[in-house]
Amino acid sequence: MKKILHIPNYYPPHIGGIEEVCYSIVKSLPSYEHKVLCFNDGKTTCRDYDEGVEIIRCGIYTKLFSQALSFTYFTEMRKLFKSFQPDIVHFHTPNPLISVYLMLLIPPTTTLIIHWHSDIVAQDLLYIFYRSIEKKMLCRADKILITSPTYILGSKPLQPFKEKICVVPNTVNITKLKPGADDSEGIEQVKKQYGGKKIVFTFGRHVPYKGLEYLLEAVPYFHDNTAVVVAGTGPLTAKLKTMPNAAAVHFPGKLSDTELRQYLYASDVFAFPSITRNEAFGIALAEAMYCGLPAVTFTIPCSGVNWVCPNGETGIEVPNKDSKSYAEAVNKLLEDSTLRESLGANASKRVLTNFTVDSIVNDLTDIYETTFHHIG
Repeated sequence: MKKILHIPNYYPPHIGGIEEVCYSIVKSLPSYEHKVLCFNDGKTTCRDYDEGVEIIRCGIYTKLFSQALSFTYFTEMRKLFKSFQPDIVHFHTPNPLISVYLMLLIPPTTTLIIHWHSDIVAQDLLYIFYRSIEKKMLCRADKILITSPTYILGSKPLQPFKEKICVVPNTVNITKLKPGADDSEGIEQVKKQYGGKKIVFTFGRHVPYKGLEYLLEAVPYFHDNTAVVVAGTGPLTAKLKTMPNAAAVHFPGKLSDTELRQYLYASDVFAFPSITRNEAFGIALAEAMYCGLPAVTFTIPCSGVNWVCPNGETGIEVPNKDSKSYAEAVNKLLEDSTLRESLGANASKRVLTNFTVDSIVNDLTDIYETTFHHIG
């Protein structure tokens, strides 16, 4: 049985797109022996087990340029290479500091698979110092996985390494999204909570690249019979709540899986106003699509967002940062129930066909096996 060391930033129950991807891969490939090395949400380094998979969570003491810093990470990685001796390292990027550790510690015979979730887009100063390490890592990689065929078109770091690249889309955990018998009452309760208005819903981290300020700027242009709901939390939450139109927006905070599922099925349109290539795929977008919600997105050149949700097929795409056009697209969907239902049905079908674990398991197994044999 081959041994795989997975290195995401964090791991569930920590909420995040990369974390969900890593979790799905670990759970869907039981024929391998897995371990996970990641950061903890707190200062303590700890170990726990999930169905026999050991997860080492390294305590962090601060963050710098969004990079978690840990006193114990380097030591824990070194221990794993000596004791676990993985055949394959599956490393999720961006994670600059851990890239440095990995290049220092990975044995030359260990297969390295880089799961490239995004270029480093915003941290220009950090990237000046990190660029050479990144290039070394990509040279060392045996395979590079990207989440959409469009992303490489705008990725300068990946251009010299096209022969190593495979497209493996992110996946949606449909088990947690399937409505149960107990959800009917909760869905109706959500609808009643907002007075029977049409619900425009979004959820996720409140960070700059999510473009939530443009959604709030669009609020005055929405029809009166519209409730705008922005779930989740993050560094920008306080700022969003002080924006001019915030009084007309509902902020329910972080939702449980059950609450999220009920909100998705109670809603009419999904708002996904991300604005930069930091949003390389959009797992929240795919989750909403699975639940039959048409989405309104901005055009993000060379991001996977507009590939996940094709314009006119599963949602409507409008010019980037154009809040008025965004509102017009939302209004169009709210006015036209036939269009809304048609795009929503297409959205659900697209996710079931392309973005479930079952749709990528064979591809990922082939990558593990052929890459390992090629090296070994």
